[in-house]
Amino acid sequence: MAEQRADAPDGASYDGLRMRSLTKSFGSFTAVDSLDLDVPRGSFFALLGPSGCGKTTTLRMLAGLEEPTSGTIHLAGEDITHRRAHQRPVNTVFQSYALFPHLTIFENVAFGLRRRKVREVSQKVGEMLELVELVSQRDKKPAQLSGGQQQRVALARALINEPEVLLLDEPLGALDLKLRRSMQIEIKRIQNEVGLTFIHVTHDQEEAMTMADTVAVMNAGIIEQLGPPAELYENPRSTFVANFLGQSNLIEGTVTGRDGDLVTVDMHGTAVSVPADRSHASGDKGWIGIRPEKVLVGEPGEELDAPGNTIPGGVVTDVSFVGVSTQYLVRMPWGQELQVFAQNTGRHRLFRTGEQVELSWRPEYAFLLDHAQDASAGAQRADAS
Repeated sequence: MAEQRADAPDGASYDGLRMRSLTKSFGSFTAVDSLDLDVPRGSFFALLGPSGCGKTTTLRMLAGLEEPTSGTIHLAGEDITHRRAHQRPVNTVFQSYALFPHLTIFENVAFGLRRRKVREVSQKVGEMLELVELVSQRDKKPAQLSGGQQQRVALARALINEPEVLLLDEPLGALDLKLRRSMQIEIKRIQNEVGLTFIHVTHDQEEAMTMADTVAVMNAGIIEQLGPPAELYENPRSTFVANFLGQSNLIEGTVTGRDGDLVTVDMHGTAVSVPADRSHASGDKGWIGIRPEKVLVGEPGEELDAPGNTIPGGVVTDVSFVGVSTQYLVRMPWGQELQVFAQNTGRHRLFRTGEQVELSWRPEYAFLLDHAQDASAGAQRADAS
């Protein structure tokens, strides 16, 4: 569903990770459905999706922990589809860290090198502990470290083996919110420094968008959309992506014209415009999408700084003050409640429940999705992988 096919379809001359028609079935259930995917060498790539979408099964096939039902996996030009896990140039960092509790931090990191009888262990471990900023903790046991420090030990232990690909399986799921956010930045810094390919599996949209260069949104065993985080957020191509990445107002409309760079849509009696390159509906009907933070709210007749699409007749039905913004629900004349996130800049007063308002947004912020798709798809995100 994205730019997934490139040269050398067999993967022989591609130096990154290439999957072709990769499928995994468990009985009559297909967990991963004919996946085609290229991951460039040295990139930070995220597989994002809800529980049961197939992302963890994909990771397990890459790690050699699950045998594909069909399809191929090439890594750095070599076919590793049926290679055993320990024979692959791949390491995995799990949510549970899987550290050896009886070994010091130094010995945990050195474990892989000692198994392979690599020389200069002390120098290599020292360099890796410096990378993850744990030199001062080298003689401690894992139980003496915080969750974030343990996660960095797990990273160091995997990276010291210099794998072609590092797989991150929900690596921050056990951390609290504040620590999770700092670790997102830390892992991205480490990836930039070592330059290895990282593939991060997560159900957390913020995690994927903060850390990854490229995100593949998975749903029911297939990739719904793939691209840079900003592109997926600003120009989703399906209702699932629009709802799963952040929140979207999806409003039914009828296409009345397609003229060059603009598509005109009748939205319950109001003519609105959508850029042609953000229109993904082929029929006469579609879902007009607009992100809540792109919607401006004002008093009836107030001139709003969003020429082009102004919708009168709204009534505020709910107000939630969340610090940096105020989140409104506004019931429109056709009965639908729209979400509006207004930044608390102090330039505008807060509206109260029951007040009449008008909404407005710039046409270039809107998108149009196929009406055949479920407008609620992806809206109920799972809390676990």
